[in-house]
Amino acid sequence: MRLLAYLRSLTARLFRRSKLEDEMNEELRSHIQHRADDLERCGLSRGEAERCARIEFGGEVRFKEESREALGGRFIDTLVQDARYSLRVLRKSPGFTITAVVTLALAIGANAVVFGVLNGLILRPLNVPQEQDLYMIERERGDGMLSYPDYLDVRDRNRSFDGLAAYTLDLAGLDTGDNPVRAWVYEVSGNYFDVLRIQPHLGRLIHASDEHGAGSAPYIVLTYAYWHTHFQDDRRVVGRVVQLNKHPFTIIGVAPPGFYGTLMFFSPDFFVPLVNHGQVSGTTVLGSDFLNKRGTRWVFMSLGHLKAGVAPGRAIADLNAIGSYLEKTYPKDDGHVNFGLASPGFYGNRLGPPLRAFVTGLMLLAALILLAACANLGSLFAARAADRSREVALRLALGAGRTRILRSLLTEALLISLMGGGFGLWGSVALLRGLSVWQPFARFPLNIPVDADANVYGAALVLAVVSGILFGLVPVRQVLRVNPYQIVKAGAAGVTGRRVTARDLLLVAQIAICAVLVTSSMVAVRGLVRSLHSNFGFEPRNAMLMEIDLNMAGYGGDALPAMQQRIIHSMELIPGVESVGLIDETPLFGGGSTALVYTDQTIDLGPAHAVARSQIYSVSPEYFHAAGTILLAGRTFSWHDDENSPRVAVVNREFARKIFGSAAKAMGRYYKRGNGTRLQVVGIVEDGKYAALTEDPRPAMFVPFLQAPSTESSLVVRSKRDPQQLAWAMRNQLLALDAALPAYLSTWDKELDLALFPSRMATLSLGVLGAMGAMLAITGIFAMAAYSVSKRLKEFGIRMALGARRQEILQAALGRACKLLALGSAAGLILGILASQVLASIVYTATPRDPLVLAAVVVAMVLLGLAATWIPAHRALSLDPLALLREE
Repeated sequence: MRLLAYLRSLTARLFRRSKLEDEMNEELRSHIQHRADDLERCGLSRGEAERCARIEFGGEVRFKEESREALGGRFIDTLVQDARYSLRVLRKSPGFTITAVVTLALAIGANAVVFGVLNGLILRPLNVPQEQDLYMIERERGDGMLSYPDYLDVRDRNRSFDGLAAYTLDLAGLDTGDNPVRAWVYEVSGNYFDVLRIQPHLGRLIHASDEHGAGSAPYIVLTYAYWHTHFQDDRRVVGRVVQLNKHPFTIIGVAPPGFYGTLMFFSPDFFVPLVNHGQVSGTTVLGSDFLNKRGTRWVFMSLGHLKAGVAPGRAIADLNAIGSYLEKTYPKDDGHVNFGLASPGFYGNRLGPPLRAFVTGLMLLAALILLAACANLGSLFAARAADRSREVALRLALGAGRTRILRSLLTEALLISLMGGGFGLWGSVALLRGLSVWQPFARFPLNIPVDADANVYGAALVLAVVSGILFGLVPVRQVLRVNPYQIVKAGAAGVTGRRVTARDLLLVAQIAICAVLVTSSMVAVRGLVRSLHSNFGFEPRNAMLMEIDLNMAGYGGDALPAMQQRIIHSMELIPGVESVGLIDETPLFGGGSTALVYTDQTIDLGPAHAVARSQIYSVSPEYFHAAGTILLAGRTFSWHDDENSPRVAVVNREFARKIFGSAAKAMGRYYKRGNGTRLQVVGIVEDGKYAALTEDPRPAMFVPFLQAPSTESSLVVRSKRDPQQLAWAMRNQLLALDAALPAYLSTWDKELDLALFPSRMATLSLGVLGAMGAMLAITGIFAMAAYSVSKRLKEFGIRMALGARRQEILQAALGRACKLLALGSAAGLILGILASQVLASIVYTATPRDPLVLAAVVVAMVLLGLAATWIPAHRALSLDPLALLREE
């Protein structure tokens, strides 16, 4: 009851302040008036009675303070007073305030961004009901790939799941009657939505009752986002028939908002039944029995909710029993089947653990940055406390308590931390909002759900408060040990110690880390610039790519190469086009297919007898000219190299060296592939990059596309015309050939974004970290130099009065900070050179031994030192010794 009464009183004190003050004044006035009335009745005049009554009553202010204390809320009043005083003090020191706020804004903002990524990708569950007991089935090699018959066996024989759904990803052509488009598809089992307990937003979803064998369920369920952007929220879309790869499909419903499937970072456009895989993927040419091929593993993931009371270990044992059954029953297709369970959001253990480790490492790094920022601000606060020692001493001498002074200093620190946290949170929310809608690759529907929520705001507030407390407590020892009478009598004096302190070691470590980050970022930048002008084995500039899949327009069999020839010849007619080539898969985009290679004398074509594994590409006769690939010897292909001609190949120099010993020995020679095909080398081209920019030289062979047709292909059109105009002309030519054939167009430079993405992200990340490290190094050096100057002002004044030169004053004031800067920079540069070796595996052509990089690092660290010491140096040199000694 007392607590309740106190809270009620405190609430009234806070929200009815003026009324309570009026009541208090009236109560005190009534006491005085009543006593004055008594004295007046005793014979005193009214004025004399009131004067005596006030004297007897005592100090009204003291009674008011005691009354306020009794009512509660006194702490709030003093806190408001401390906040107002701290704001006035901070306003008088704009340089210190801006430095502290910017430092904390960067540190807290970095932590908020990383925590936002951690929260969005790891802590936040999939947007499905009861996600906590949803698991995917993994095979022992770390993926979830199953054949469709294996999936059916696992689904029907397990006793651990309420239901087991499956899905796979594909790319299909959607024709709604306007321009056909390429769309990303989830092919799902009939029970997919039922297992996930998803309800439709419009119409209905796919159910198990829709499945009646291969191709029996031509239905589409749109995602809410695709319905909103492509069908403008038209509710009449349900029941509409559209063409999917030239097959009629009926739209039966729209999925609920926020449901993007069960792969965290990949958002499909719509869902179709898994039994219609033939129409979506073009495998109908393989026959309707494709679904029943047990040895073909194309089902991407199987997942479901564990039954109540079933532990994951028990479920794994149940699944492995089914695996043993599959091994015994189908030894040819299913050998050594072991299963496991994993979280489905990031494809189980294939992506989940590396992502968690990466984000956790970033979180630890961001936390270290925040701790370093707090340490630097602690040094700044110590220097500030030294500057204000006379003020603190006077307040203590006048009766102020040390607790009150410490509370005011802590309030000042908390104000700075809250301002820094506010700016940092504002920047991090904007950055997270940008990341959540970021599409680094236009061709992929990536979804990065890292937008800020209540968790991010709460984390930023906690970090701000904790940071303020951490660096606000640094000057506590100084205040507690202050002797006000000594300082008032003798002035603030002191000299800095010469011994190495923990603060010195921390500053050296910060400078070293800064130098490491600066070195690594400059190495990465130089490597990225070089990679943009390197030889990839093709020339991406002045080249346009058109990616097409003829399966999307219903082409197959002999119609494939015929249509591809028509497309090539039509593009050659565009004014300004120099050459046109075709390749089944663009180098550096997915890596392409590989094949085992054998010498011509090899009889046993088993994997153990292969001499190499080579990249293999199917290309048109003019591809090498269009791609800018240099022919070193022999010839390229012609239109006569068709299915009725001898099998020929053009190989790269690495292939010739590895298989035949040298390029000269390779011309005209034969080799074999794993399927027994015998090919003759008719040409040799330069080496290139095929799977990754940082890869070592690898063998590659090119075969005529008329001898190895493929439905998927990329057209390379070389021209110096404006890319937008060229793309418009190419699209018109394709529409004239087949208006129902969708295509994806981009410049080859743009397509290199995928290959350069790791390099660019490494460069950007290191650049941001380098900037933050530089800021911390500046504040750290500034704090040490400012503290040194503040503690030795009297010494410097005496030295200047005795005739010391400016250079000697600078050396005394900044010598220690400069030595630590040199030591930390040297250590960081050495570590940066060693650490930059790792960048060579990420950033193509990156090298830490570049003289320009080393010179730039030295210049950068010198500039950082100058920026950090300029203000303390100016303060030390601008001293007036007479004024200082007179004041002391």
